[in-house]
Amino acid sequence: MSADGFVSLAHPKAGFNLIYLRTGLATFKPAALAGHGTDGLLVVFVVEDVDAEYARLLGEGVRITTPIETEDWGERFFQVTDPCGVVFQLVTWIRPTTEPEAQGGGE
Repeated sequence: MSADGFVSLAHPKAGFNLIYLRTGLATFKPAALAGHGTDGLLVVFVVEDVDAEYARLLGEGVRITTPIETEDWGERFFQVTDPCGVVFQLVTWIRPTTEPEAQGGGE
């Protein structure tokens, strides 16, 4: 998957995506870390049930950086941040609410 300032690399046998973001993207989350030395470093884990993982981690006292949300293109996710500023995102892919052409290039 790619868009202006964004590329996601995956392999069906790898079990993960490697995502690169251009510095300064308006869609970068969490906004509080924009300009930080680890900008754009996002480690994403695709999970079966992101809502269950969200509830589980909240129950264990994990501090959530970006509360659960759903993007129009079908990404339902939340984020946590480690002490070094690396953002970890858990995501479940759902049916998109819009067509990709209507998203304005992903920025």
